[in-house]
This record gives sequence, C-alpha cells and structure tokens, in this order.
Amino acid sequence: MTNNFYTVEYRLYTIKDGQQTLVEEINAAEPFEFISGFGVTLPAFEMNIETLGNGDSFNFSIPCAEAYGEYVDERVIDLDKQIFCINGKLDTSRIYPDAVVPLQNEDGNRFMGRVLSITDDKIRIDLNHPLAGCDLRFEGNVIDSHEATNEEIQSFVNRLSGGGCGGCSGGGCHGEGEHDCDGGGCGSCGGGCKA
Repeated sequence: MTNNFYTVEYRLYTIKDGQQTLVEEINAAEPFEFISGFGVTLPAFEMNIETLGNGDSFNFSIPCAEAYGEYVDERVIDLDKQIFCINGKLDTSRIYPDAVVPLQNEDGNRFMGRVLSITDDKIRIDLNHPLAGCDLRFEGNVIDSHEATNEEIQSFVNRLSGGGCGGCSGGGCHGEGEHDCDGGGCGSCGGGCKA
C-alpha cells in the first residue's frame, strides 16, 4: 500500500435539519497536511481525496454515520465536582462552561469532554464529538499530492507520537486541540482529524 502525502485547503460545513453552517476554514497559508493510511483522518474524507492530484478541487459530503455518528444523549454525564478540584477548590482556569477537558476512565482510555454546566456538587460533561449528529460537507483544493518519502513518513510518525505539532491545522490537528489529533494539538477536528 502506498502512503501519499496530501496538502489541502478546505471549508467544512455541517448540515443539520437542512441547515448548512460553516464551522471551519483551512486556507493555503496554514493548510491541512496528512499522510494516507495512518488513520488520522475520517476514512470517508481520505477516500474522497485519494484519487485527486495537485490543483484538483473537491466538493463532497459525508453522512453523519460515516463521520462522527449520531448525537447520543447517554454520553452526557454528571461527574462529581471533587474530581476537578485542586486543594479543595475548583480549577476554574480549566473548568468552565464550554471548556474542552481531557478525561480518563478506569481502563486508562483517554478522551475529551465538553463542560456543559457546573453546579454546587456536579459537573455536566458532554462526551459526544462536537460534530456528532451532523452530516459534513467539504469543499476545497488539493495543493499537493505525492507519494510520501521515508523522511516524510518518519516525521509524520514522530508528530503523531508527540514529537511536535502535527501539520494538521484546524481540522487536522482539530482535533483531536479537541481534539488532540492523535497527537499534535488542534482545534475542532472537523475535517482531517479522527476523534
């Protein structure tokens, strides 16, 4: 299997209840870069890009089921406020409504959650991906597409394992920030990033 190196710019729209909303724009000044076959992008995103070459434009949709799935009410949970306290006080610099916080379960699995509300003794956390429940539409351009060199693959693997910021700005390194894009540290993880 050939690993290809892609550099793309795109606009990501969510489509929910017939309404289309621009949620992310990645431009050529800070493009989304990824190497195929590493599982850092949505499989449907990669599949739609893989046949394109330098300068090709794209405009495709990914249904909710192939993106981040349906919004699940049971993924909204109430946690004991003490979990987020340091020396008996809530860490308000990191825990506030709409903050995205890293969490870990008893099995050691790590994931991100968004703070919905804070009460006297509980913190309500939404564990759904921010784009859950939405169909996605991507439109953009392939800036560069070529077979990845061994050096590019090694550099990419180093970034994924925490050896530097992944080249995936916004949607790519998405998340993941939110989604830490399997390493890297990016914003919303819309396009490139897999949650």
